[in-house]
Amino acid sequence: QVRLVESGGGLVQAGDSLRLSCAASGRTVNTYPMGWFRQAPGKEREFVASIDWSGRRTYYADSVKGRFTISRDNAQNTVYLQMNSLKPEDTAVYYCAAEGDRYGPPSLRLYDYDNWGQGTQVTVSS
Repeated sequence: QVRLVESGGGLVQAGDSLRLSCAASGRTVNTYPMGWFRQAPGKEREFVASIDWSGRRTYYADSVKGRFTISRDNAQNTVYLQMNSLKPEDTAVYYCAAEGDRYGPPSLRLYDYDNWGQGTQVTVSS
């Protein structure tokens, strides 16, 4: 079982940047696709970005494409989400997740992920 811990959230103004980190422990996630999801109050959890085990393939939700960048440092067992040009509609709890399909392609589907962190709050004021 892997434990995922997100950090880096906070309160920022529109147009600012934040970098979220997701540190894995318990077992390595170096050979598993990883993803970021978010959930705003009263809304369902939605896909944000995902990355394959090598870091060469990434996918993004249309709403964040061009503003967010997902990356990973396998030596540190950590995944990142760089968020630029933040908007009030980006306000949500952001969750890191690990897929169960080793060496598989990065997924956009929530149910493909079987390990989740507790989340970190991102609040963007206008």
